[in-house]
Parts: sequence; structure tokens; C-alpha cells
Amino acid sequence: MIVRMKLLTSAWIRRTAVINVCAIGVALFAAGKIVEVSINQPKDLFPESITSLKDGTIILGSVPGGVYKIKPGQTEAKPFIAREGNGFTTVLGVFADEKANTLWLCNTGPGVLKAFDLGTGKAKGSYPMPTGAVCNDIAVADNGTAYATDTSGAKIFMLKKGAAALEQAASDPLLAGVDGVAFGDKNTLYVNSVTANKLIRLDLGPDGKSTKVTDLKLSGPLGAPDGLRAIGKNKFVQSENGNAARAGGRLALVTIDPKTNMATIKTLKDGMQATPATTATKGMAWVVEGKQDYRNGKNKGQDPLPFKLYAVKLP
Repeated sequence: MIVRMKLLTSAWIRRTAVINVCAIGVALFAAGKIVEVSINQPKDLFPESITSLKDGTIILGSVPGGVYKIKPGQTEAKPFIAREGNGFTTVLGVFADEKANTLWLCNTGPGVLKAFDLGTGKAKGSYPMPTGAVCNDIAVADNGTAYATDTSGAKIFMLKKGAAALEQAASDPLLAGVDGVAFGDKNTLYVNSVTANKLIRLDLGPDGKSTKVTDLKLSGPLGAPDGLRAIGKNKFVQSENGNAARAGGRLALVTIDPKTNMATIKTLKDGMQATPATTATKGMAWVVEGKQDYRNGKNKGQDPLPFKLYAVKLP
């Protein structure tokens, strides 16, 4: 898959208009100065989740199955974990835990939390959710416990370090449509609802399970929030797909005051197609267009290429 990149300076674009990405483009990607990446193959990529490493590597999960990597200094998004042989049906979430050298992955239909070696892509474990669950996205606590959202069941499951099976960590009507998940601090988990346009706080007890679920106050409306990644204590980047209340994909900075349970939302980038996923690395927030309407919506049958990722410098 050849990746072409739009750079920060229009002068640089004019000088390179007749060629593909060259060594200068590679260097700028490694330095975090690329603001747009166009992936021109495969046509059935349809990104749904992204995660990143400290060195700037971006890992991308594909709805039809399969996981890809875009490494700093490279001009291709290369296959990392294949659909074949790994039991993938629909991949909804990917999350890199560098401390444990693990890539966590949410597969659904059936809902299963899967673990892979972050370096080799070799399968490490598979942990099924109850029948009918939709495993959507993942966050990992400081102690290594992995938390995964169940969008259809309004639940959150957890897998403690070394455990052989998932445990239910939370179940509450407020969690209807739960999607993105991230830690605000070691005892506080935040999630969003893609259907109810909410941000929700979960206080965790010593056993890792929820003791309290709180509906946060919002500084402005959300448009089908999806990806949620922590970038600091009680600070996050969030991607939104857009809906009737707030059209178009958006990348937002979310800052939560735990004393007042107020979430302040600041737009970082707006006006994109539906953007289901975000991540942050090397001072840049990345967001990806999913183009799911080309797979099963109004544009079905049309060419979805290119799939685009955009980067915005974090404040």
C-alpha cells in the first residue's frame, strides 16, 4: 500500500508535486510533521480503530479484519496481523500496551478480546465475552488489567493480569452504546456512548470493578463519539462520527474536572467524513476516516479510496 503524504508547507508540496513520497517525506513523518496520510490500497481497508507507539508507529485495525502498521520513516502501511488464521470477523478496537508488549484487539461477531505480541504479531490469548456482546475498544490500567467495552450489552469487562477469563467490571443503563474507553487516573475510567452522545465516569474499587457510574456534564454537544485516548491526567482526545445533532467527523480535546464532573470539549479538527478512531503520539493527535458508508451505506459499491488519516499538533 503506497502512502502519499500532504506536508505542512505548501511550498514543499509544490516542489514535490510530480513525485511520490521521497526521503524528505520520510524524515518529516519520523519527526511528526506530516498532517495527512492517504492510504491507496486495499479497497476493503475500512479503518475502525487506531493506536500508536511512543516511537510514532501507528497501528490500524480494519473492520473486515486484519491489522496494519505505519512505521516512522516508512511510506507504506504494511500488513501486521492477518485476518486468516486468527478468527477475525469484525475488528472494532486495537490498543497497544507497550509495557506488556501486547496489542489488544476487539473482535466481534462473536465478541472476543484478543491479545497479540506487539513485536511479532503472534497470538497470545483469546478471551470470549458472553453471547451477543459487541467487543468495541480497550484501555489498560497501570496494574496491567485490560478493560473492554461491550456496546450492545451496556457493560464493561476486565481481564486481570495473568487471568484466564474475563470478569464483568460494570453494568449500568448509563452504559448503553458504550464505545471508547480510557483512564483519567489509576482509579477512574471514562467512556463515551456512541448512541446516547454521552461521556461517563466510572469510579473503580480495589477489585477493579466499578463502584459508581456518573453521567458527565458537557460544555457542548457530541456527534456520535467513538474513539477515546488519554493524553494526560483527565485529558483525552476523542473522535466523533457525526450525527443529526452535530454533522461531520470531528477530532476533539476533552478535559474533565473530576470535582465538578464537567467535560470541556474543544475542537481540534472538524469537517471530515465520519471519524471513528483517534490516537496520540510524539505530540500529535491522529484521527482516521472510516468511510463505512462505502461498505454498507449510501455510497456502497463506489470506490472508497483513499482512506485518510489526519494529524493535529496537540496544544
